[in-house]
Amino acid sequence: MEMDTAAFRRKLKEEIIEWLNLEDITPDDIVDDAPLFGEGMELDSLDAVEIVVMLQRKYGIPQKLLAENREAFATFAALSDFVMARSRAE
Repeated sequence: MEMDTAAFRRKLKEEIIEWLNLEDITPDDIVDDAPLFGEGMELDSLDAVEIVVMLQRKYGIPQKLLAENREAFATFAALSDFVMARSRAE
């Protein structure tokens, strides 16, 4: 059974919070269309590396594919859609 977009986004938000050990942030605090880096979630390049590694481990998305699609990191919604389209995980 395929997960709908809203459910997948919530799951991915929970995973990112866990992967990056983000304190005092809930999935509801992550705005889908806000930038991941800079003024949005204020993530940095180290966070990006961690996300890439975890996406490879959990969803089987090659690092090279992520590197070639930097626009996927523009917003949470872009990242979620990218992962959902290429995911091999349930």
